[in-house]
Amino acid sequence: MKLGIIRCMQTEDYCPGTTDFAFIRAKKGVFADVEGDIEIIGFTNCGGCPGKKVAMRARDLVKRGVDTIAFASCIRKGTPVGYPCPFAEKLEELVRKEAGEAVTFFDHTH
Repeated sequence: MKLGIIRCMQTEDYCPGTTDFAFIRAKKGVFADVEGDIEIIGFTNCGGCPGKKVAMRARDLVKRGVDTIAFASCIRKGTPVGYPCPFAEKLEELVRKEAGEAVTFFDHTH
């Protein structure tokens, strides 16, 4: 798997993504059924509220070779602050449209 992760820009200041990476390494959660290696191609943010750069970021990840895009759990679950993105559904719609059907999508990492 060649993975690109999109995270919430608002959580960058206090979340370095260590739990995302730990779940990937351990193949836990949504990564439990992944066969073979998981290579992280990119780790980027949505561009800030209301996710104004998410389509461009998804396009760039695909251009760089990802076959899977995952939202970091801060977007859908609100981890670690307990406040999920109010635009998460729209962001997912934009990412799926931009990335295309050949790219697998996970709506969280842990």
